[in-house]
Amino acid sequence: MDKIKLGYAPTRRSIFSAPDALKFRGLTAKRLKELGVEFVDITDINEEGLLYDDGDVDKIAQKFQREGVDGLLLAHCNFGTEYVCARLAKKLGLPVLLWGPLDERPDERGVRLRDTQCGLFATGKVLRRFQVPFTYLTNCRLDDPVFERGVKDFLAVCNVVKTFKNIRILQISTRPFDFWSTMCNEGELLEKFNIQLSPVPMTELTQAIKSARSDENRMEKMLAYIRETMTVKIKEEDTLMVAALALAMEDLIQKYGCQAAAIQCWNALQTEIGIMPCAANAILNEKGIPVVCETDIHGAVTALLAEAAAMGEKRSFFADWTIRHPDIENGELLQHCGPWPPSVAGEKPVLTYPLAFDHPGSLTAEAKHGEVTLCRFDGDNGQYSLLLGTAKGVDGPKGMGTYLWVEVDNIKRLEAKIVEGPYIHHCVGIHKNVVPILYEACKYIHVAPDFYDPIEEDVKAYLRGE
Repeated sequence: MDKIKLGYAPTRRSIFSAPDALKFRGLTAKRLKELGVEFVDITDINEEGLLYDDGDVDKIAQKFQREGVDGLLLAHCNFGTEYVCARLAKKLGLPVLLWGPLDERPDERGVRLRDTQCGLFATGKVLRRFQVPFTYLTNCRLDDPVFERGVKDFLAVCNVVKTFKNIRILQISTRPFDFWSTMCNEGELLEKFNIQLSPVPMTELTQAIKSARSDENRMEKMLAYIRETMTVKIKEEDTLMVAALALAMEDLIQKYGCQAAAIQCWNALQTEIGIMPCAANAILNEKGIPVVCETDIHGAVTALLAEAAAMGEKRSFFADWTIRHPDIENGELLQHCGPWPPSVAGEKPVLTYPLAFDHPGSLTAEAKHGEVTLCRFDGDNGQYSLLLGTAKGVDGPKGMGTYLWVEVDNIKRLEAKIVEGPYIHHCVGIHKNVVPILYEACKYIHVAPDFYDPIEEDVKAYLRGE
């Protein structure tokens, strides 16, 4: 599971009960520890360990930056000091979780100690004035299930944002000539999002393959993994090349400090090494290093976001939207030549030949059924968005390559959404509903969320804790 660290800044306001604010500062910290949340507190900043003095803002910001926090929790232990919260959040520029514990019943005299809910209203307004995006976790008790869910969802949001702001993708050769749909604007990706590409020519890959093949120890381990996880139905020499290609791509990804790769999977590669890269892609995908086909840079970005939303606990798969289901009205075939990670499969994958090519090196397996998130980061004409939705796996005709028949609510609506863009025939799937996480993350990464089903109000209700 990916690790995220929060900056914990509990806040109070002077006219409300300071003892009660201290009490809830401690109770909240205790609950976070129970949930396994890693956080940095401010108990060394002032005697109370609370955010209320404007003079402490710089010291808190410096501490959080020094500790490398990934998000900010503004816990309103009473009303809170809204402008100090906003100034700290503005300085940090990180995802912000705004929350406060539910207020108690007024005493017999009508006295209220905290007025936390009122303070949340005030801080929300001032954060908006400061143009600080934030996530709101509903006013609730520490032991309410919605608190645990909200905090864990926020950690996942922070993980998506952290991932998106630090993307570097290995681009192996140019895109295939015929795939104009996968062209991307490298300069614009860098200027808008700090997404960096590390292009390498095909010759550098082939040299890395030769180097990998000379390392007998690593080759033996990779071959053992292949034989354990796949049913091998190709020649021994071709299997050796699959192993060497996986090692070579991993070496280049590490050399250039990348988190993912996009490869020109045909047809120059086959001229050079005689195999398809699909199974090698699958091996790296299983390691949590997405490698996508047809030099689809936007597809690699999507895969990184999907896995970050799942906190690294699930592997994603890169697919074509291909054909309608012959029997189910809203069914669709997700398929690709064979790059899906073995853990996605509902059966042991077969290492064999792909559907449309004469070279070996692809996997064939039907993916597990169940609920999947389907998504796609894409853009054209300077506008970028993230297509979002869910589907469920269904039975269908046997396929080749790695494939999954899915059913959506309205295939015609989805079809029109993809054709009208800015999307293409590629998407990323993952066996978990991470739509709310990706939707919430969009406000921090300046990408427009775009649903292919009208579920935005349902997603908002989930995020509100309903």
